[in-house]
Amino acid sequence: MSRRNPFEEIEQMFEQMGDQFGQFDDMNVPATQSLSVDLADHEDSFEVTADLPGYEREDIDLSVADRTLRISAERDESTEEGDGNYLRRERRRRSVSRSLSLPEEVAEEEASATYTNGVLTVTLPKAASDEDSRSIDIE
Repeated sequence: MSRRNPFEEIEQMFEQMGDQFGQFDDMNVPATQSLSVDLADHEDSFEVTADLPGYEREDIDLSVADRTLRISAERDESTEEGDGNYLRRERRRRSVSRSLSLPEEVAEEEASATYTNGVLTVTLPKAASDEDSRSIDIE
């Protein structure tokens, strides 16, 4: 007489559920992800480039203060299959964010950004240096 293994029954149940609902490819992707950026130092400005495919311009939030650039983007995704009384319907919110410390002060009011074909480019002019300093004589 052989003993039943309850774990085999549980595994079979999960396999049946997986077959019924389909395999979910993005199950292990976290809801919030980090954002990779490129920072270029030009003579008079910094240029930050970030890939944000699938986001709309309105989904992106940019701010700069105290030598820190903050980029965040958020979007809703939905997947629907079947019709009428649906068999599967999924919704999720995706977001990415990044705070980037800048090596020098920037002219915050002169910062500009473009978003073309999923690529965000932020131009941050460097703050004017105090070249108008004067020499102080020691008595």
